[in-house]
Amino acid sequence: MRGTARNHGLLQKGYIYQQRCGLAKKIRVKRVRDHKLNSVVRGQRELKKAWILFSIIGSSSESCVPLKCLNLHRTQLDIHPADHHPPKLSEYMTSYPDVFVESSFLDSKGRPRPGFGLTPQALKLYHKQAEILEKNQLELRDRLCRLLMLTRTKDRILPLETIDQLQWDLGLPYDYLNCFVPNHPDRFSLVRLPDGRDGLKLLFWDDKLAVSELMKNASLQQDKEDIKNDGSLAFPVSGFGMKKCMEWLEEWQKLPYTSPYTNASNSDRHTNEKRVVGILHELLHLTLHKQTEVENLSNLCKPFMLHQNLTKVFERHLGIFYLSYNYYEKPTVVLREGYNGRELKQKHPLVRIRQKLANLLKERLDNDENLYNSEEFGYDSDGFPIDIDKLF
Repeated sequence: MRGTARNHGLLQKGYIYQQRCGLAKKIRVKRVRDHKLNSVVRGQRELKKAWILFSIIGSSSESCVPLKCLNLHRTQLDIHPADHHPPKLSEYMTSYPDVFVESSFLDSKGRPRPGFGLTPQALKLYHKQAEILEKNQLELRDRLCRLLMLTRTKDRILPLETIDQLQWDLGLPYDYLNCFVPNHPDRFSLVRLPDGRDGLKLLFWDDKLAVSELMKNASLQQDKEDIKNDGSLAFPVSGFGMKKCMEWLEEWQKLPYTSPYTNASNSDRHTNEKRVVGILHELLHLTLHKQTEVENLSNLCKPFMLHQNLTKVFERHLGIFYLSYNYYEKPTVVLREGYNGRELKQKHPLVRIRQKLANLLKERLDNDENLYNSEEFGYDSDGFPIDIDKLF
């Protein structure tokens, strides 16, 4: 993350940096802000915070949780406005009256204590999410399998805290260790790592899953002429500042493509960079929203054998990745090909549920982000506001 901090100010100003590569001379590429993708990332951050609380309350037996218990999860929420004066959690939740409802209960001494539940609409939405998670359980299982298959460790193990950071991105249930992993004893096993942490181990390698998204979609995304006999395969490229480095890019695209699921320890430094880009490309494809915080990827450098500075890799390949920065938020990387403007091209059923949750949050978002006009909203057959797709 040092590289991220060092480059932050330069990137914010649209700094023109020099790209060095053995395939070409110095290349100057200008990073240009993509306001549409920036707005998508901002909306996702706010939605994720509310989803965590929504999931904790929805999964409780009484659909109501004491405020004291909710405060234990505050570090996950990263709640703070632009002035860096965090509001109380109760103030944050009451700002979403269409999702959270204040409640109270008596403690062991008969004294009233504050708590929060879900509104009838939000509770109905939580049950719909549970149905979709059950219906898509095998697909989500394969998604987690592919994440573990990307590791270069012999036993295909990742620390649970690393998976926790990707939980929202992968679409895993909030309490996935108790309600998801035990359902697949032939695929996953909980283990204790040498450093004392808990980890998740892959028990079965499925060759059918070991095909990258780029390889599967090559016929749809590219002309057949782009797939060479020497094994080269080109990544879809779009975005800003690419005209000045097209010659270098064309040469780089001709390098052999190695599947991220194969061992490429003998690759040279040029093909190794393409391998790294391939792993990052595949990992972002595993996410529902084709984006994740850079910090989440940095934690995967060792198990995925990614030795390069990831920020520099993203900067060199601005046509494949987009880095979204905000002074008060962690940087996020977005897979450009996953979006058409603000709209996510392929929407998982869970994404549509999250959109409905975002619709219930619309009053707060209208006031704080001005991301959309409430007059544009109608209501679907379940009574949920609609027409927020442009944010995703």
